[in-house]
Amino acid sequence: MNKESNLKRHTHDEKKVTTALLLAAGTGSRLFPLTQDEPKCLTMVNGTSILERLISNLRKHGFKRLVVVTGHLENRIREELGHSRGKLKIEYVHSPKYKTTNNIYSLWMARKYLSEPFVLFESDLVFDESLLEGMLYPDRIALDNFGSWMNGTGVTLTDTGSVNAFTNGNAKFPNEATYKTVNIYSLSRASWDAVSQRLDAVISAGKVNDYYETVFSDLVDEGSLSFQKVSFKDKPWYEIDTIADLREAEKLFPSIQPDVADKPEIPLPQHRFLNEGFTGDTIRNLRYGT
Repeated sequence: MNKESNLKRHTHDEKKVTTALLLAAGTGSRLFPLTQDEPKCLTMVNGTSILERLISNLRKHGFKRLVVVTGHLENRIREELGHSRGKLKIEYVHSPKYKTTNNIYSLWMARKYLSEPFVLFESDLVFDESLLEGMLYPDRIALDNFGSWMNGTGVTLTDTGSVNAFTNGNAKFPNEATYKTVNIYSLSRASWDAVSQRLDAVISAGKVNDYYETVFSDLVDEGSLSFQKVSFKDKPWYEIDTIADLREAEKLFPSIQPDVADKPEIPLPQHRFLNEGFTGDTIRNLRYGT
């Protein structure tokens, strides 16, 4: 059966997605020393962590379940979130090999915990809450035009706005026909089944240091996976990998008032730096470039 015929077999569920998956296992080494004693998702962006911003966005859009794949300093994420935030239930999957594997392994670790459609997030993204609206239905992909600050995975599209192919993740793409992946995807049950089966094969082959986009790419090429474009063009979002990224993100995202009424009652420590050489002034200089 050809690719076009396979795509026609896909039916996209019209019911809104209410489950989220967050990949938060990595060490965030490029954000060191901010990640020395905190996981990347607890990096503060104008006084509010990346994680807290995501939780706020999920709750505003009626999400009911969040599965978090943890690794580096997982206890801090558990302390921060507990097992629920209002009606949002929170579950954890620990990846014990987080130091020696990539995000394909983290996604594979979640395979037994998800049997319903979900939205996939990475732990270094900040975005305006309004942008989630288009991702609330299965088999969508968030895309932007390539900007001067962007690199990484891209896609090309068909005339109807579905992904035609994934492109090399190691180059920049000035070509207007290629779009930058924001690293937010929604998957239907059928799509997740196809992805899970391929993940099993890839991990069994020992390819634990690949990116999960390699699986998406292969399945799209075969016609077994279909994503529809959701445009993030000229809208506020940022991927925070470095201190320089953090500075830019703080220009876009002001401080917010988190909903603390149902947060865990355990007093939470602020950012801690174990090396005695790091003074408060040193950290402020690193974060804000003063």
